[in-house]
Amino acid sequence: MSQQISAHTPRPALPEVARGGAVATPIREFLAFKLGAEEYGIDLLRVQEIRSYEEPTRIASAPSFIKGVVNLRGVIVPIVDMRMKFNLEQVGYDSFTVVIVLNIGCRVIGMVVDAVSDVITLTPEQLRQVPEFNSAIQSDHLLAIGALDQRMLILVDIEKLMSTAEMGLVEQTLQ
Repeated sequence: MSQQISAHTPRPALPEVARGGAVATPIREFLAFKLGAEEYGIDLLRVQEIRSYEEPTRIASAPSFIKGVVNLRGVIVPIVDMRMKFNLEQVGYDSFTVVIVLNIGCRVIGMVVDAVSDVITLTPEQLRQVPEFNSAIQSDHLLAIGALDQRMLILVDIEKLMSTAEMGLVEQTLQ
C-alpha cells in the first residue's frame, strides 16, 4: 500500500462550515489511522508511502516526540511519534506499527501511528464541524469530524500540525 505523490501537489482548500453543522468541501479521500482507541484521518494527497516501523537514529536535543531520523532512499526523514505528540499513553511498537511518510511543502516527514486502517472517501454531507474543547490537538489543526456509518474519524490538518513552531519541521511560510 504505497503511493507516490509529487512534493508540489497543491494544497486542498480547507473546509468551510455550512448551515446545519455540515462542512462544505469537495469529495476528498483520507488515510485512516489509529492512535489508541481513536481513529484519525489525513488528506491522502499528503501521503507519499506507508512503511513498517524501523528504529530511527536519535538526534540529541530534539523534542521527545521526534524519535529521530531515518534514511529513506538518500533522503533524511525526521520521524514524529504521534502518540507522544498528542500526549497519549505510550504503547510499545508492534507488527501493526507503521510510519506514514508525508510530503508537506518541500519536506518529507514520517509519522509513527499504531496502525493504518484504510482509505476513506468522504462527501461534504459526511463532514461535521469540530466542537470547541480542550485537547492535545489545537482545534485549528483539525479539519472536521468525518461520520461514516458508525465510525467517527478525526480529520487532522497535517500540514498545519507539522508546520507549528513547536514541531519546527516545516517552514512557517507555507500557504
